[in-house]
Amino acid sequence: MFKLSDITFSYQDKIGLKNLNITIKKGETIGIMGPNGCGKSTLFKLLTGLISPQHGTYEFDNKLISSKSLRNPVISNYLHSHIGYVFQNSASQLFNESVTTELAFGPTQMGLSNQEIDIRVQDCLKLLDIEHLANRVPYQLSGGEQKLVAIGSILTMNPPVIIMDEPFNGLSPKYQKLVKQLLLKLKAVNKTLIISSHNYYYINDVIDRCLLFNEQHTLEKDLTPDVIENNADLKNSLEY
Repeated sequence: MFKLSDITFSYQDKIGLKNLNITIKKGETIGIMGPNGCGKSTLFKLLTGLISPQHGTYEFDNKLISSKSLRNPVISNYLHSHIGYVFQNSASQLFNESVTTELAFGPTQMGLSNQEIDIRVQDCLKLLDIEHLANRVPYQLSGGEQKLVAIGSILTMNPPVIIMDEPFNGLSPKYQKLVKQLLLKLKAVNKTLIISSHNYYYINDVIDRCLLFNEQHTLEKDLTPDVIENNADLKNSLEY
């Protein structure tokens, strides 16, 4: 599904990613970890087509993704319709007057029928157990409620890939648990999930692999949870 080969990206005189090689298969759940400024945000921008590699190649579903190829509407639409991105700051992702219209926005832009849009919205409200919030104004909700609505606004478009930037950040234990339960449900239906986190504890029983980046903006380790669980020092260093 994703194949990144020898990717390097720089912001003027600042390195974003260096010599990155990653392959992610359909249905995998991948954790992304590392210190602030290690390249996680740059990676997400690259995967979603917001930036293009300056060196190396990026392929998604065997389609070359580059600044040139993304000028082709067929390639651009394919990438953007197949990858959903949940921001770290949920409030910046919500802009409609009600939760219902927020959930309906994406499917409406896709040109779906009103009947199909209504089905998707109602299904999503039930899945997230937020039917009681349907007529609320998103920016008046709690942080945890906003996170669920932000995730829902992606789920109603039903992309096969969902990228989440620090989905547990700033949430109460109640909503951390709800988000983890949702991730497990999405994993069970074979969604490809890419999740960044500062704490391994939040993602340890969800992910198939954990990609550890370092301050040099390179991929330092690509590990399975079993390897991490059997290395106490490594595990402790990832739970902070």
